[in-house]
Amino acid sequence: MKRILVTGGAGFLGSHLCESLLKDGHYVVCLDNFLTGTKDNINHLLNNQHFELIRHDIVNPVYLEVDEIYNMACPASPLHYQQNPIKTVKTNVIGVINVLGIAKRAKAKILQASTSEVYGDPDVHPQTESYWGRVNPIGIRSCYDEGKRAAECLMMDYRRHNAVNSKIVRIFNTYGPRMAINDGRVVSNFIIQALQGADITVYGKGTQTRSFCYVDDMIKGLIAMMNSPDDFFGPVNLGNPWEFSILELAQKVIKMTKSKSKIVFCDLPMDDPAQRKPDISLAAQKLGWKPVVDLDTGMETTIEYFNTALKLS
Repeated sequence: MKRILVTGGAGFLGSHLCESLLKDGHYVVCLDNFLTGTKDNINHLLNNQHFELIRHDIVNPVYLEVDEIYNMACPASPLHYQQNPIKTVKTNVIGVINVLGIAKRAKAKILQASTSEVYGDPDVHPQTESYWGRVNPIGIRSCYDEGKRAAECLMMDYRRHNAVNSKIVRIFNTYGPRMAINDGRVVSNFIIQALQGADITVYGKGTQTRSFCYVDDMIKGLIAMMNSPDDFFGPVNLGNPWEFSILELAQKVIKMTKSKSKIVFCDLPMDDPAQRKPDISLAAQKLGWKPVVDLDTGMETTIEYFNTALKLS
């Protein structure tokens, strides 16, 4: 039984990861400051004798003895990280240094949840891990984009200079149950607007593209990367290469929810990427991983989740 720390473990991805690791027979330490995560996501795990919850902010040092660390801690939606950009940078720099300190002292393997946002508004399509990105360093998204790039730098410097067994994954758009109602990301926005009969807000002309990966597939990818040979440390893209325009997604949500919502167009936010699609050749080759849940199947489950969540809220 491994003792595994999941920072941000009460968040959307973190809670699913905790659940999966427990099912695999490990002892899981969930650490979260509940800035964007919620106890509702992990309530069903609290009675498990192999699950431990610690309320803590990784910007402050913490001393734990663990075998592995999944660093998932950071606001991930533009709405959340733009509300507190300085906190976001601190989480990605000071927080990552603190978590790497645990890995160094405990000789623990650590996986950093990076993001497709390190590619910025790309001029290479699809995005491969060798592409260095096109990021605005002073824009409204830079607290997250550049913060995650700095976190990758720290992971590699601790590997090179302190012999820390660090690994990096770059997560592309992921969706599924336990996304926050106020998440502000496109899938949750569209589903909630459709279920409430409100106008569906599409930014720009809706021609910008995204690739949506269902949460179950993403969790399998994260665990596969952690369990991969130590000489493979990434970064590696994890996401779904099936590409859809934002307008296509809005139309699909209206159809699947049988909503009478109308699509309205709003001004495009600053630095919003025009295209986003992962090249997952490396993940397929090194991890034997690829997503298997198609968009319709994943959206059915996600719509059902939000329908229930709205009735309870």
